[in-house]
Amino acid sequence: MLKSIIMKELKMIVREKGNFFFLIGMPILFIVLFGSIFGNANTSITVQYIDQDESVVSQDFLSQIDKISGFELVNSDSNEKDQIEQLRDGKISSLLVIPENFEKNMTSGSTPTTLQFYRDPTAIQVVAPIQAVLENITNRYGEHKVTEALKTLGLNSSEVDNILLPPLTIEVIDKSAKHTDAISQYVPGYTVMFVFFIMITMVRRFFQEKQSGMVARLRTTPLKPIVYLIGMWIPALISVLIQCTVLLGFGHLVYDLDLGNMGAISIIVLCLSICGTGLGLAMAVCVSGENQGLALTQVFALGGAVLAGLWFPFELLPSFAQTIGHFTPQYWAQTGLQDVMVRDAQVSDVWQGLLVLLGYGILGILIALVRFKYFIKAAIN
Repeated sequence: MLKSIIMKELKMIVREKGNFFFLIGMPILFIVLFGSIFGNANTSITVQYIDQDESVVSQDFLSQIDKISGFELVNSDSNEKDQIEQLRDGKISSLLVIPENFEKNMTSGSTPTTLQFYRDPTAIQVVAPIQAVLENITNRYGEHKVTEALKTLGLNSSEVDNILLPPLTIEVIDKSAKHTDAISQYVPGYTVMFVFFIMITMVRRFFQEKQSGMVARLRTTPLKPIVYLIGMWIPALISVLIQCTVLLGFGHLVYDLDLGNMGAISIIVLCLSICGTGLGLAMAVCVSGENQGLALTQVFALGGAVLAGLWFPFELLPSFAQTIGHFTPQYWAQTGLQDVMVRDAQVSDVWQGLLVLLGYGILGILIALVRFKYFIKAAIN
């Protein structure tokens, strides 16, 4: 009997072409879209400027910005007033103005020179790097002025260097991580997110069974509820396992994503599949209709994607969102996959996440067992 239920459900899942779109087609579309935009893009930050002095010194100042990788200088053809108006309208995010007499003031050293840096505070992620570069260049000019002053006092170059030597330095050391890029975020992220869309398929199948009278007839057969639930659950589990295999394989073949230890990846995928389908089983017997199941799936899948850092790095989330995110199964699945792919983690390194995913899946199955009798009564009534 169990085998018959499983085979019937597998045939029904294959027959409904929409399942392939939600479980495989749509996530591949998202991976390709975001991977193509962000995966291999060499983005640069545009620095709009107006050089009112047009001197050798002002051009030297601008050349120092132009030499920095990731920054592109754009000489504005408009006047300062028009550019500020564009800034207010959100057409540009920043504007650097080098005033007249810049060379004269810098050469004399007697009059402080002020550069005007207009910025849009709503685009802080773009303008902050520009401001940091400008401050760094300004500090260098300050060090040069101090150096010349010390030399006029009779100090030699070695003595000046010792005086200007910073008392504290930072050594940046990358450890326990391979080369990472946007693909290592998007492929596992969208794989995890779309796993939970299996809930839509499971809710739909249960209500189709309910409307056909199949569920109502269960009370007249010796078939135990747990056998029926397992028969409905296993085909969904197989579907998700295939889904994850296709999506991760797609990332590996198309974007050369390093999957890391395949044993660890396989166990994470299995636990994630049990989690998603277990919760889907619970939702299928708890909701009052297909539309409610669809709405709750959207909230759970999309809300969990945001809180778990599936769309962007988890560390960029506010602290309160990170706290909530730790309670989502998506967070533990994403963290586990990235640890294996990026940090060469093994099964022993991700065991906590595996337990959380299994815990959610088992909890969903237990809830389904408890609620199934009410689901049958509703079908009869």
